Amino acid sequence: MIAPDQRVADALRDHFLAWQCRLRQKAVRQDGGRPSPGMRPALLTAAGEPLADGVTVILVELDPATTTAQFRHMVRRTQDPRQRYEAAIKFLASAYYQHPENFTDRPTALFTADSALARGLFAARICVLAFQQYGQSYRLPCTVARLAERSALWQATYWHNALFNPAMPPEPQVLAFTPDWSMATAFPPVEAPPRPTRGW
Repeated sequence: MIAPDQRVADALRDHFLAWQCRLRQKAVRQDGGRPSPGMRPALLTAAGEPLADGVTVILVELDPATTTAQFRHMVRRTQDPRQRYEAAIKFLASAYYQHPENFTDRPTALFTADSALARGLFAARICVLAFQQYGQSYRLPCTVARLAERSALWQATYWHNALFNPAMPPEPQVLAFTPDWSMATAFPPVEAPPRPTRGW
């Protein structure tokens, strides 16, 4: 049996991922891939003090190897930023974001090698991601980890960014944010689905 608090946390996580996928699908289908406000959370300290107004975060698949290979191929097959961009939009606008359950709940973000913000986040090891768009908001307390270049999350984040940024910074660093869903909040609130009743 799943505890009530765990059911609420799971429901909030699933609601957040579905919301993020809808925002990203709209961005690539209607807005040319431009990150919307809900894809750029504010960064806060654990005490709620502002660190950054908005940082673009990436949703990565639970098993990103195949997609990462496709992204890498798209980047390497042409030096024309326009061709890369068009290939990325075509790919992401298809069915990529239609299944939220395919994505990890650990957003990632890419920073330059000398980013003071990234250094501060990694040193603190905790922060809050504050998302808001279309009357929906989430505050996610997170632990922060710096990813190794060989990790699947690092590779997925790097090649996703490379599709849209023709001037990738040298030796970038990628941070992953792991939410504590038991402490996360949403407004309007997210309620756990009713417990199924046993038929007689």
